Amino acid sequence: MAEFKSVIVDTQGNRSYQRTLSGTKADALVGNSIGDVVDGIFMGLPGYRLEITGGSDSSGVPMRGDLAGAGRRRLLLSNSTGFHPQRPGQRKRKLVRGGRISADTSQLNLKIVSYGPKSVTEAFAEKEG
Repeated sequence: MAEFKSVIVDTQGNRSYQRTLSGTKADALVGNSIGDVVDGIFMGLPGYRLEITGGSDSSGVPMRGDLAGAGRRRLLLSNSTGFHPQRPGQRKRKLVRGGRISADTSQLNLKIVSYGPKSVTEAFAEKEG
């Protein structure tokens, strides 16, 4: 049984919201990849469409969209996801995870692509209250 902490970014309102997913809603997201657009019903946002933009596992290893699968790999990275060099031209071998969501994923980043009938603030306040 998968459980994710999700961070949902509202680009119009310049806010982010956090939600914990578990059970069947979290299991429905397993197998999707970075860049896929999913229905907002999984997050308690009916009518919304959300794009998966990234995530990490329980150890904090970041996901990369250009890496196939869900496993961990050590890659030689320059300035990109997973490594930010301190000097120009610096490269380093870092541990990163593939772009596919698995049961090992613990945190997901999502961006709202299309909005539903209710405002985001109302939808999240209704869920909490």
